[in-house]
Order: sequence, then structure tokens, then C-alpha cells
Amino acid sequence: MDTEAPRPGRDPNQPGPLDRGTAVVVLRRADELLEAGQPEDAARYYQRVVGFDDPAITASALYGLGNAFYRLDREDAALATWRRILELPETPSTYLAWRQIAAASVRDGDLGAALRAYREADRRAPAEDKAEIASRLGWLSKETGDSGGAARYFRRSRGGTTAFVTYAIIAVTVVVSFTAWAGFSETATSVDYGWLYPLLWLDRAGVAAGELWRLVTVILVHAPDPTFFFIHLGFNMYALYLVGPVVEAIYGGRRMLFIYLACAVTASTASFVVELGSGGISTGASGAVFGLFGVLLVASRVHNPVVDRRSRAILAQVGTLIVINLLFGFGLAGSGAVNIDNAAHVGGLLGGLWLGLILLPPEALTMSSFWRNADGTSGARRIAPFVQVIGVAALAVVVAVGLVIGDQAAHRTGGTGTESGLSGDVRTV
Repeated sequence: MDTEAPRPGRDPNQPGPLDRGTAVVVLRRADELLEAGQPEDAARYYQRVVGFDDPAITASALYGLGNAFYRLDREDAALATWRRILELPETPSTYLAWRQIAAASVRDGDLGAALRAYREADRRAPAEDKAEIASRLGWLSKETGDSGGAARYFRRSRGGTTAFVTYAIIAVTVVVSFTAWAGFSETATSVDYGWLYPLLWLDRAGVAAGELWRLVTVILVHAPDPTFFFIHLGFNMYALYLVGPVVEAIYGGRRMLFIYLACAVTASTASFVVELGSGGISTGASGAVFGLFGVLLVASRVHNPVVDRRSRAILAQVGTLIVINLLFGFGLAGSGAVNIDNAAHVGGLLGGLWLGLILLPPEALTMSSFWRNADGTSGARRIAPFVQVIGVAALAVVVAVGLVIGDQAAHRTGGTGTESGLSGDVRTV
């Protein structure tokens, strides 16, 4: 009985390149042998496929070959084989390789390497694996002394994160604002601001006299006007409720708090320099909130963080929201209807734009993490820690220069600020 001779590329036992169909068949047979407890035979089949011109098929063969080596107690060879996958373009096997490398690092006691590998795996993990990897990252973070990171990962493993810092800021601001407002009273002939407003608001003469805490505490009190107070506080806290959790999800709670306070300082410094000649005082948190808008505007385009659907919707609108609010603020100020401290808005925004540029989201999943350069290295953008420190220091220098300029202007003009008078003299931030 005549039989057809195998065609070139169809016989896995003959040397030479395989066609795609044969490569897939050989790979499937290798998987079956490995599953049947025959790692040595499986390794020979996997090696036959390694080098196929489709990176996905070669990566799959390398992953199986590494598993076969591990079954043969050749862990060093297994680890080296899994690492070869990382030299290829991104494939589904890249995620699996990072997981195996992470597990091997744990077995070797190298927890730092395990953390790095699990983070890489986390960037590529399907949704159903996210909780498991987050749990492992939590335990590794705890073992390496990073309690904050451990808490963050454990929250993720339980199905999400809570913007604790944002909600704490809102709660403190609401409590302090209502406490200050409760002490305010006004008659036809006099105004009594109580004791908390004069202590916390942005009194420009007070800043010139060295009361620098006012650069920050201004965010805790809002317009004392009985009608406008609720609108002022409500709009600022609602805006913070929208953008604060997004910033916190990208940067973490501690860095979000730093950004919020730093933007408050840049906002108050701009107000101190630009509005000094107007006298009076300012209240409100919108300068700091504008800073958060600025951070998101730049970070979403430079660092490309991967966020949930709600956050994506906010990021898509943040530029429009900035323009609308600036136009609204300058329009109200031009009409004379409300005293708006637009200098604080612009100062906070500029501070946020700068911080969004220089601060890399710590351990954040970014779009650049999903691709690799031609040489196989990671395509993720990296900003060295010392560059970030220099960037923050540069912002501090700008603030210091602004305070000096404002102080000199105060002495030239004899600005005294206003701690009493009608509530309409209070500018809102």
C-alpha cells in the first residue's frame, strides 16, 4: 500500500523550519506530555518549536520548556528560559513568565526581586487574576516592611480601593468651615468674624508679617457670607470629591495629600503676590482643587495611568472643566458680582501642572508598561527619584521667590490686609 511521504515542514521529527500548523500540533503534544508527567520528552518537543518566527508561539514554547526544566529539578535552567520570554515582544506568555520568575524569586528568598516581578505580572494580569496577585504583593510588601503598600494591595485584593485621604480632607474641611461660619455674625453696622476666620484665612498682611501657615489653612474656611457660604463650600467639596479619588488612585494617599497641600501653597503664593495691592483677605480650597485638576491634565497625558471607567470619564473632561471654571471665575470677577481670587486659581493650576509632570505615579499601572522596545527592554517611562526631588525643590524655590516679591511689595505699598469690615471684602478661592 502506497503512503504519501511527509511534505517539508510537516514532519516534526525532521530538521528544518516548521510551518504554523505543525508548530501548533507539536506544541500541543508537548503540553500533553508535560501534563502526563513526562517532562523530558515534553522538553524535546518544546525545543523543536523554539525559534518559530511567530513570537507568541516561540514564547509559549519557552514557557512550557521552562516548566519542563523545573519538573526536572533544573530550576536555574527554568528561570533562564522564562527570562528569554521577556526578550521577545509582548505576548500572553509574558505575564505567565513574570509570575514564574516571581515565584522562583520567593523560593530563593529574594523578596525584592519577587516584588518587582509580581508588579510586572500585575500590569499584565487578566481581571480574574488581579485579586490573587494583589494579595501576594500585599504579603511581600508586609514582609519587606512597606506597611502602607501592604495595606494598599490588600485593599485591592478585597475588590477595590477607598480614597481615605480625600474623604478625610473633605470631612475636616467641612467641620472647620462650619465651625468658623457658626462664629460669624453681621448687623447693619458691624461684622464679627469670630476667632477662627481671622486665624485661618489668607490675610496678606499676616503672610508678609511671617504668618506662613495661612498659605495652607486658607483651604479650611469658606466665604462667611450667609448665602454664598453653602454654594462656595459645596462646589469646592464636590469638585474635590470628583477629582481627589482619581489623584489618590494614581499617586496613593500620602502623595495625594502632599500634592493637595503643595497646590494650596502655590495658589496662596500667587494670590499673595498678585492680589496684595487689593488688600482684603481670601478664603476657600478651590486653588488647591485647581491644582488637582492640573495634575490630572498632565499626568493623564504624560504618564498614561490605567484607571477605572469612572476615572477615565473624569480624565476625559478635565481640560474642559479647567477652561470652564477659569472663564466662570474671570467672568464673575469682571461682573463684580462676587470677589473671586483668580490669581489663586491660576497659581494652584500651575503648581498642579508642574507636579503632574515631574511626579511619577508610584507603582502605578501605566499604558507604557504594556509595550517593549525593539531591544526587549521595558517601554515604561522612568523618572529618576532625584529628578523628582529636584523638581519639587524647584517648585519650593519659586514659592520662596514669590513670598519675597510679595513681602517687598507689601512694604512698598504699606498693605495692611483687612481683618474686619463687610463680608463682601473677603475674596473667595
